[in-house]
Amino acid sequence: MLATVRDAIERILEWFLILLMVMLTVIVIVAVLFRIAGDSLSWYDEVAAVNLSWITYYGAALAALKRGHIGFDTVLLSLPLYPRMAAVILAEIVIIGFFAIMAYTGWQVLQVLSGDYLVSLTWVPVRVTQSVIPIGAVLFIICELFSLPEYWSMTARGKSIEHAEIEVEVQSELKKAGAR
Repeated sequence: MLATVRDAIERILEWFLILLMVMLTVIVIVAVLFRIAGDSLSWYDEVAAVNLSWITYYGAALAALKRGHIGFDTVLLSLPLYPRMAAVILAEIVIIGFFAIMAYTGWQVLQVLSGDYLVSLTWVPVRVTQSVIPIGAVLFIICELFSLPEYWSMTARGKSIEHAEIEVEVQSELKKAGAR
């Protein structure tokens, strides 16, 4: 059940990020073509910046789900079992605490921005564009929690998620090379 929900979140985030990246690409290409034609779009800078921030926040949540953020697995795994697991607990408390504060503060910012609109697209509320802060923070916490059981298990066994992924890729490349 947990794995099914985790996989669904992963697929939704991946497709949403693909959509955002395609939109950003189209916006930039269209803006460049308009600029070449001598008629710049007034809104593309602002919209592209918002789109890029959305990609960043949602991409960070996806990376949390895959445990793809920078870590110190080698240092962590060099510790004895109990200090290692205590370090995992401490790290999770710090990470989740930080993003909980970010979600709360982001929500407060949305309240302050009530009634503000984008400069170039005066019909788009700034609250919509900045909603990515609390939503992204909550998503990060959710993704962190969904990835925790596997991370906890592997860390307790002295295995690195990063090293396991590298081993899978090495084996895949060796099979490809052997097939030639």
